[in-house]
Parts: sequence; C-alpha cells; structure tokens
Amino acid sequence: MIWPTGTRLDASTVSRSVAALVAHGLVERRPDPTDKRATFLAVTPAGRAALADTHRWYGEVLERALADWTPGEVAALSAALGRFTGDIEIALGNNDNDNLEAAR
Repeated sequence: MIWPTGTRLDASTVSRSVAALVAHGLVERRPDPTDKRATFLAVTPAGRAALADTHRWYGEVLERALADWTPGEVAALSAALGRFTGDIEIALGNNDNDNLEAAR
C-alpha cells in the first residue's frame, strides 16, 4: 500500500475508514490492472454528492461565523492560518512541500 509521505496514518485505521466508505456506497474498490494484489478506490456518484453537500454546509457555516467580521479581520485570519499551516508542516518535517512558501 502506498501512503503519502508524512501522513502518519495507521494502516488499520485507514482500512476501517475505507470499509465504512465502501459500506455506505461512497467509494468503490477497483482492481489494479497491473498488480492483482492492489486495488484502487473510486468515488461513487453518491460519494460526490455527499462531498458536495458537505462543502456547501461548511461554506454556509463559515459565512455565518464570519458575517460580522470586517474584510481586514478575514484577511488577517487567512494570513495567520496560512502561516500556522506552514509552521505545522515544518514542525512535522514536511518542509519539502512546494506550497509552504505560498502559505506564508
């Protein structure tokens, strides 16, 4: 199994999560045509719809949370979160990420 560098994910945790997504019809397993021991995961139409609903819901929550903030306050939060994310990546040893400078 191939894990992205720096994810620090436990294989059994990922396996249980994938099994739950498959059971709910949100993803499906597809055989790897070049390696019969491996499988790919593909998002199903139901999974795409659930993801779209989740993105929409988070967007609505964020809009409500920031409704009384000034544009300057929103910009300051965005800058601080970008810096924080970059510093966390560096602290985790993921400083080879090309996007770290963009986050700062």
